[in-house]
Amino acid sequence: MTDEPTRPLNEDPDVNPWDEDEQVSTLARAFGTDARYPAPPPLVLGEREQRIMECLKEVVDPELGINVVDLGLVYGIMVSDENDVTLDMTLTTPACPLTDQIEWGAQTALADVAKSVTVNWVWLPPWSMDLITEDGREQLRYIGYNV
Repeated sequence: MTDEPTRPLNEDPDVNPWDEDEQVSTLARAFGTDARYPAPPPLVLGEREQRIMECLKEVVDPELGINVVDLGLVYGIMVSDENDVTLDMTLTTPACPLTDQIEWGAQTALADVAKSVTVNWVWLPPWSMDLITEDGREQLRYIGYNV
């Protein structure tokens, strides 16, 4: 046993906390992988799923004012034979305090097309700006973001 205290992962003196590549590398070492998480696969949408995605465009991220579909926050849609909908969704950051508001928005938007709505919050792969649709990028440019 050494007298040297152990450092938490985020206090590594050799890691610049502002360098995303360094943080990804540190996380990769911690979790035993050396690759970034791939983007979620493109959604394959049947008629019911397309209708659900259209309804979800009513759900707006309160901080950005852009809908969750165009922000790329919807990772998956499952519809049971009984018309129960389960959504795999993410947020722009896991620390976002608005999960309840967005979940309520999804349930409200789908009230006429689903018997029930459950949201599974998914953090892997992490959300990135690459997931924003062209419509979402246009909306962000309109409000002053350079995307």
